[in-house]
Amino acid sequence: MNIRKLIKKVLMTTIVGAIAIGFVGCGNTEKLVLGFDDTFVPMGFKDENGEVTGFDIELAKAVGEKLGKEIEFQPIDWSMKETELNNGNIDFIWNGYSVTDERREKVEFSKTYLNNRQIIITLADSKIKTKADLKDAKVAAQNASSAVEAIEADGDIISTFKNGKIITFDTNNEALMDLEAGRVDAIVADEILAKYYMNGRGIEKYNVISEDFGIEDYAVGMRKDDSAFVEKFNKAFDEVVADGTAAEISKKWFGEDIIAK
Repeated sequence: MNIRKLIKKVLMTTIVGAIAIGFVGCGNTEKLVLGFDDTFVPMGFKDENGEVTGFDIELAKAVGEKLGKEIEFQPIDWSMKETELNNGNIDFIWNGYSVTDERREKVEFSKTYLNNRQIIITLADSKIKTKADLKDAKVAAQNASSAVEAIEADGDIISTFKNGKIITFDTNNEALMDLEAGRVDAIVADEILAKYYMNGRGIEKYNVISEDFGIEDYAVGMRKDDSAFVEKFNKAFDEVVADGTAAEISKKWFGEDIIAK
């Protein structure tokens, strides 16, 4: 074989290989990877059988059907969620993900689908009745959560806490267990998560004080350069709301339709 034929054969092999890779890539676009904290009851978590379930999970499946995409649910380290997204390891963050100014700099948000508050939870017999009563108290929250951001944004209140800091846990469940055990005095957490958990454990054990650390919105986080995807996502979500599916999922998990209008 002369040199020209050899070069031609190598080039053809390279082109065919590139086309094959391209087809594989197109196949992958039929699947969307959703990053979530698999302990975040009732939004996205693993049940007693190890199966992924939750309000956000069911809503994501419904939106995925409208988009014609299969949703793969990928548990992630919640403190690394934006890094996982922007590195391309996941396609969106959907797990009680609160909209904040800091996060807007890192991700593109979908439209709001739920409204939420950062509430302050104590045990029922606690002497803590106001935010001012948190002075010298052991206050806990989930690490890298919007609860931490909400506390940090509230003036210099952290300096009044015990040892001048927030006690952080990897999960809200761990924080709530330490509250019950008396190892912390109060927890700041998403209202939706907290109420679901307290109802399951016995609402009479807890108290939610009248003051809070602010109202916020839940939305889905996508990459900044995925504006076309965000538009398609919002359209698919609107369809899930319009046909009543979103309301049915909400009533199943919360007993009422709490989808943001």
